[in-house]
Amino acid sequence: MRIYISADMEGVTGLVDADDVQPGGRDYDRGRLMMAEDVNAAVRGAVAAGATDITVNDAHGPMRNILPEALHPAARLIRGKPKHMGMLEGLAPEHDAVICVGYHSRAGALGVLSHSFMGHEIEDMWLDGRPVGEIGLAHATAAAIGVPVTVLTGDDCACAEMTEWDASIATVAVKYARDRFAADLRPADEARAAIEKAVAASLSAPPKASVATADPSTLTVRWQSASVASTLLGIPGVTSADSRTVQAQGTLPDLYRLFGVWMRVAASLTNQPPYC
Repeated sequence: MRIYISADMEGVTGLVDADDVQPGGRDYDRGRLMMAEDVNAAVRGAVAAGATDITVNDAHGPMRNILPEALHPAARLIRGKPKHMGMLEGLAPEHDAVICVGYHSRAGALGVLSHSFMGHEIEDMWLDGRPVGEIGLAHATAAAIGVPVTVLTGDDCACAEMTEWDASIATVAVKYARDRFAADLRPADEARAAIEKAVAASLSAPPKASVATADPSTLTVRWQSASVASTLLGIPGVTSADSRTVQAQGTLPDLYRLFGVWMRVAASLTNQPPYC
């Protein structure tokens, strides 16, 4: 059984503020260790269920948050950037399941550290007219590749967003949002035990493979900056919905890969790197 873990940071146990998740923040060094421990709980659950191959993709910000020596020895780590598939780098049809650890709710939600990929630069996103953030886009892309998401961990708002997208996926709330930078924290040992248990349970029977599809989708993104939207129109296939909103059609995962190019263009114009 081959398991793929996409690890974000904002939804990790105990973390509530930018200083917890951004390099240079006063609590970032502690935050990256907390991230590793949530991931390790997921790895332990996968091992208990019989996984023989576990890949962890460090999917937050600079994508080198997890210290290799802090990661469970049963897992391999994909670290650093750029990555053509960003938060899903290395995911392949040969994987049996995707586990999303430390995810957060989309831009506009009142979840802990909520945003969509680029902090304040992306105002909203839609996939085929449906509001989407990192959770929905990862789920849809994994499904297009043919690999099911089986567990997601994060705050209660992230869990609710996942359930709204696909109610069959197990979720583990490691904290409960009080506001965007405040939460009622679940005790760390309890949260990690819950992660381990949920992952093991979700993999105890062979996960049902998603049906890969070649149907085209439309991704629409509204940016804070009209300049970003205007610049993106120079990319073939990108069209304008209004002065700040662009869209493109294509099949996933190609559309996911194209969106990564949009983010790199936006980062070059705004001096704000993709946050994730």
